[in-house]
Amino acid sequence: MRELTRSDRSSIVKILSNIESFHADDRAVALELIDIILNDPNQKDYAALVAEDEAGQVTGYICFGPTPLTEGTYDIYWIGVDPTFAGKGVGSQLLASTEDRLRQQNGRMIIIETSSSPEYDLTRRFYEKNGYILAERIKDFFKEGEDRVTFIKRLRG
Repeated sequence: MRELTRSDRSSIVKILSNIESFHADDRAVALELIDIILNDPNQKDYAALVAEDEAGQVTGYICFGPTPLTEGTYDIYWIGVDPTFAGKGVGSQLLASTEDRLRQQNGRMIIIETSSSPEYDLTRRFYEKNGYILAERIKDFFKEGEDRVTFIKRLRG
């Protein structure tokens, strides 16, 4: 795991375009946050880590940041793994590295929001497998029949 660099942008664009559950709007928002990180080194709202294989190819990334108006609470905004590396532990490694980093920054809780849509079934199971607990479900949040599902993980206590 390492910090995001400008040279990673094209790899992240490719990863985002290859994740079938991400729609065009999802990809645009995810890339907008990457661009904020890359173009404003003084911003403190977002950070990103990337995973690489032995050859130096970017296999996944995670974008996270402090939740405004909280103490020690962080949001994970996006996590994306190249589909050819899905199921090989890349996503779990990205989460674990982020959790370790946030513990070092005195983080106490991580929040992850996702959709109840069937295309996100694997995503929700992935979060649960990695120790995240379902905290709330807001009915019809995204649209009629598509709820917002919120997971949390306490980093201490």
